[in-house]
Amino acid sequence: MSDWIDVAQLDEFAPGSIRIVELEDVAVAVFNIDGDFHAIQNVCTHDGSPLVSDTQQELVNATEIRCPRHGARFCLKTGEAKCPPAYEPVIVFPVRVQDKMVQLRDHRFE
Repeated sequence: MSDWIDVAQLDEFAPGSIRIVELEDVAVAVFNIDGDFHAIQNVCTHDGSPLVSDTQQELVNATEIRCPRHGARFCLKTGEAKCPPAYEPVIVFPVRVQDKMVQLRDHRFE
């Protein structure tokens, strides 16, 4: 799958908010951080639990998210695991704004 998937209209995706998008086999968390969009696989690589929900998120700052279960942190830009107990990165996904629509692309199988 290499097509762009609509996430939300730009004016309906306020800064500081998050959307969860279900792809075929993975949940993706899409973040609006002050107008910069980031998308990562919504799973902690330490224990497989979700990193965020539609109503809960644990942003450390504008570039990192913290797993609510055990405190592992991940970079929103690169997916890198920033501290134990996670050592493996999460997958990051390309995000763009096209015609006032925030879009996500699943590039894993290209």
